[in-house]
Amino acid sequence: MKKNSQHSSAKRMWGGRFTADTDTLVEAFGASVDVDKRMALEDIEGSIAHATMLKKQQILSEEECRLICQGLETIRDDILADQFVWNTALEDVHMNIEHELTQRIGPVGGKLHTARSRNDQVATDLRLWLRKAGLRIADELHTIRCELVNLAESHLGVIMPGYTHLQVAQPVLFSHHLMAYDAMFRRDAERLTQTLERLNESPLGAGALAGTGFEIDRIVAADQLGFNDVMMNSMDAVSDRDFVLDFLSFSSIVMIHLSRLSEEFILWSSQEFRFITLPDSHTTGSSIMPQKKNPDMCELIRGKAGRVCGSLMAMMMTMKGLPLTYNKDMQEDKEGVFDAVDTVEWSLKIYSSMLPHIEVHADRMRQAAGAAFSNATDLADYLATKGVPFREAHEIVGHLVRICLSENKTLESLPLEKMQEVCTLIASDVQEYLRLDAVVSARSSVGGTSPEEVERQIKKARKQLCP
Repeated sequence: MKKNSQHSSAKRMWGGRFTADTDTLVEAFGASVDVDKRMALEDIEGSIAHATMLKKQQILSEEECRLICQGLETIRDDILADQFVWNTALEDVHMNIEHELTQRIGPVGGKLHTARSRNDQVATDLRLWLRKAGLRIADELHTIRCELVNLAESHLGVIMPGYTHLQVAQPVLFSHHLMAYDAMFRRDAERLTQTLERLNESPLGAGALAGTGFEIDRIVAADQLGFNDVMMNSMDAVSDRDFVLDFLSFSSIVMIHLSRLSEEFILWSSQEFRFITLPDSHTTGSSIMPQKKNPDMCELIRGKAGRVCGSLMAMMMTMKGLPLTYNKDMQEDKEGVFDAVDTVEWSLKIYSSMLPHIEVHADRMRQAAGAAFSNATDLADYLATKGVPFREAHEIVGHLVRICLSENKTLESLPLEKMQEVCTLIASDVQEYLRLDAVVSARSSVGGTSPEEVERQIKKARKQLCP
């Protein structure tokens, strides 16, 4: 097999000790610029901060710093205008920008890399990029929570079946069900805040792994970049990606929550449930069956959750066996987290735009809640108030349910005389206990499904979202 030995004319920034050119297959396989060029603006931001610090420490002259910063700004303008030409022979975003800087301002461009390695440079860029992405996602979490609270508030009196094992268990308010997801997204927002706090330390100036012999001031660069502090151990600064794992873990949990909500919306919008109708704007049809209305956005988000969780597992497996410090394996840190950010951001946007347009079928929900003995637990509670031990009450109600099934009746439609044949303690006041509205209202403990409690949840969420 003939070896491919054609090469780019671009000079390798690290090629001094090499006598042979890099094979083009190796060059292409090792290049990451098609992925990491997404951090180009952060790379320039970090480089300007580094140059400014070098000038303050008199490692660069004022004129050298001015030339470097102006050159970087012109490159940034070209990137924003989509006029920058990326070269895979230069491997990554860092070498592309540094090479172009030297082309534009001459050898002084090479001084930018003084007291810096690509190892601390990439760690800095990725933290800056994730910090910005995290703030965008925080806004989207806020928006979806607002939409959930709006939907809950506008349907406060709607009763639906609550499920365990996907079997009808007890009646709950539809709003209560929605506010459960608001609670999940609130915790997601808290996790994101904690993740962003932990990653907001600067690795810049850590060098390849051991720091630098130049008299730099890492705090100056960190302050300029908005970091809270510098990372205290240079080896840790360049070799760990726990901040990526943090972000992927957060992203996976968000997508799991969205996936569970998607699964419920898919079920609820089916002909068998008919609890909701999803808007035409967020559904699709069939190429062969003209009657179909498919919940494609919910299905896609449910599917994409697996991809994000997969990125978390992939990164964990990448890191689990790596010795300190930097290893090329860590180049795999970006593609998964970039994809996760895109997926989470899009999924939250889709839901926030869909929720206000969902049609809620209150009558159908109430019918489903009343047709499956969802008030059976309340009948057992009723007997317990009459002094019957709960386990005995449980058995009595199970017997009554069996009678109802054989006679095609609900508990509330079963004649009092029939009930009293099973338990003489049942009196005419039992009907009040069995009404769906009474069953729901009785759940008035903190966090329960009574209208007053759900309204309290909504008010508390509103106060958090709009302080």
